[in-house]
Amino acid sequence: MTSPLDDKTRGIIKACVPALEAHGLAITTEMYRRLLANPDIRDLFNISHQKDGEQPRALALAVLAYARNIDNLGAMAGAVERIAEKHVGLNILPEHYPYVADALLGAIAHVLGDAATPEIMDAWGKAYWFLAEILIGREEQIYVAHAAAPGGWVGWRPFRVSRRTVESETVTSFELTPVDGKPVMRHVPGQYLSFRLDVPGYGSERRNYSISSAPGSQSYRISVRRIDNGVVSDWLHDSVPEGTVLQVSAPAGDFTLGAPAPAPIVFLSAGSGLTPFISMLGALDAGAATGVRYIHTTRTPGTEAFGPYIRALAAKGMLCADLFYSRATPEAAQDATGVTTHAGRMTPAWLAQEIDRAVTYYICGPDGFMRDTIATLKAGGVPESQIRFEFFGSAADAALVG
Repeated sequence: MTSPLDDKTRGIIKACVPALEAHGLAITTEMYRRLLANPDIRDLFNISHQKDGEQPRALALAVLAYARNIDNLGAMAGAVERIAEKHVGLNILPEHYPYVADALLGAIAHVLGDAATPEIMDAWGKAYWFLAEILIGREEQIYVAHAAAPGGWVGWRPFRVSRRTVESETVTSFELTPVDGKPVMRHVPGQYLSFRLDVPGYGSERRNYSISSAPGSQSYRISVRRIDNGVVSDWLHDSVPEGTVLQVSAPAGDFTLGAPAPAPIVFLSAGSGLTPFISMLGALDAGAATGVRYIHTTRTPGTEAFGPYIRALAAKGMLCADLFYSRATPEAAQDATGVTTHAGRMTPAWLAQEIDRAVTYYICGPDGFMRDTIATLKAGGVPESQIRFEFFGSAADAALVG
């Protein structure tokens, strides 16, 4: 068991909060510069998040949250679980942690200069390894569970693209079947797969994609939106035909529906944020659930993925749907039984009028969409325990760091 931090160490960490508020981003930027100089460590990261500064911003917020909550680390439980799940998806191992320690402590000393006294450096060393040991312990539990699960595995497993399906102008689905022909671990609806990809001209890349299929034992499906100038999304859409073999780690993630599912449920998504909800809806449909509300924003009817599936579920009474087209005015014919279409984005004012405090809300989409949606639900009196959301990227938005 990890020994608790002593009072002196916690006091020093708390005293560093103003310095982190002022220099946290500089510290994490320097940390990643040092860390990514090692090619073996570099390959563990999504480099696109480095180019746009998203990863350093997200880590700066996480370090600041850790310092602010050093006396009440229970408040960080959700964040710790998300980090552990992501680490497992990327096959992070205990031997990787010393590299991060050296880079972080070196960055603190570099940025703070003479203000980084021996006492401060000692406190941050203890604080880092305290959290690292918690993460290592939790990650080991997840790895053991994956190895023991029927169809489960640890590490990278080769999967073949057995089918490609165009879902919209911007989204293509890839069905993935294990090369060894053996069963796969049944995922929990809402989980994602992590991929180690070799992209010509770019080298090794890491990505996470939500599973969009209902739980099963033979295959998985991911549904990928083409992103403007997206290194991996462009490659998947343009250069990965059926038969391509991809390296995949076991399903991970804590943004899950669970069993039994809470009721009633509202799914709120924008863009490709719908993908985990398609998996959840598949599981609910298998159980003949009803009373689900599905609210989704997309650009146009042409970019609406899984539209026929949603309308089929609505037609048989499983759900009612509100579909918002941010760049188009829907035709009246696009409305159907249980489906209402709207011109423009879903606004906080519209959502505020629709709030039901007895409902559990699941939210997935770009950070700005999630931030506005969560704020509206909280202002409307929905308890935090009934607001569940998934991150895209690294959640470099202070309002989304738990």
